[in-house]
Amino acid sequence: MSSILTPLIAVFAIMLLGSLVQKLRLLPADTDVVLNQFVYYVAFPAILLIVLAETRIEDIAQWGFIAGFSLAMVITYAFVIALSLWQAPKQQAIAAMRGLNSTFGNTAFIGIPLMSLMFPDNKMALVAAAIASLLSVIMFAFALVSIELASRNKQSSEPAILIMANALGKNPIVVGSAIGIALSACHISLPNSVSLMLHQLGNTSSPCALFAIGMVLVKALRQQTGSKLFTASLIAELNVINLFKLVIQPLIAYGLLIAFGVEQQWLIMGVLLASLPTAASVYLLADRYQVHANVSAQAILYGTLMTFISLPIIESLLKTYA
Repeated sequence: MSSILTPLIAVFAIMLLGSLVQKLRLLPADTDVVLNQFVYYVAFPAILLIVLAETRIEDIAQWGFIAGFSLAMVITYAFVIALSLWQAPKQQAIAAMRGLNSTFGNTAFIGIPLMSLMFPDNKMALVAAAIASLLSVIMFAFALVSIELASRNKQSSEPAILIMANALGKNPIVVGSAIGIALSACHISLPNSVSLMLHQLGNTSSPCALFAIGMVLVKALRQQTGSKLFTASLIAELNVINLFKLVIQPLIAYGLLIAFGVEQQWLIMGVLLASLPTAASVYLLADRYQVHANVSAQAILYGTLMTFISLPIIESLLKTYA
């Protein structure tokens, strides 16, 4: 059995538990909202801050990894945007949402727990997940700007750069990562009590995040109408989105990470992080702007299930060729 299946099953088991609890309505209806807010605003910033703060800045500055992972997202995003605009030239907001579905992997909510389970004694695994999450958030902010510009009232005049800066400046993952990197760069050590507090808070991030994802997916699927399920065009779109997310983006990442001379362990972690399914926050953005929300919800669920097949195959190929 593939070695990735054990942590993958653990990850999906927690998500399934969250789905069952939500399905049976054992907890208040807004529990997923509270959990998501706790993880997003408290637990994730805490774990990213302390992991980065306690890592040498030389180990964080993995420029080959950063360049390869970033370019893989950008290239995939550009391909999907071009394909979508070729198919529907006037639907720029939908094109941006398709691009985000095809590139914005769940490097935080799934990536962090998966890396910690796969590499339990390697702090660099969490650093890799932190870097990937930070880069993914920047990609998310770029897509948000594209959707905002395509959906906004034409009388609005706020510059795109301000929209993006505002999105990044208010993002807790960006803030937590930035503080952690700054502490590392300045060689500032936090007091033991503060370090322990941040570790304890951060350790709650993985189970709470996975549990909340399961709940969010159930709620999202409840909003789908039967007439929109399983149509030929929808199935084709879901297949294309997840082909780019689960296959093409990891392949591009593999080629770029090799080209940039990334060492083997970082190469494996980078490709696995690039292979993760679309993050549930994409659905939240789609629902907020009412742009492709139904497709986004189903793409996340479909991609998450397909990861059971794609990730073990990718891990096996990495063992052979990496």
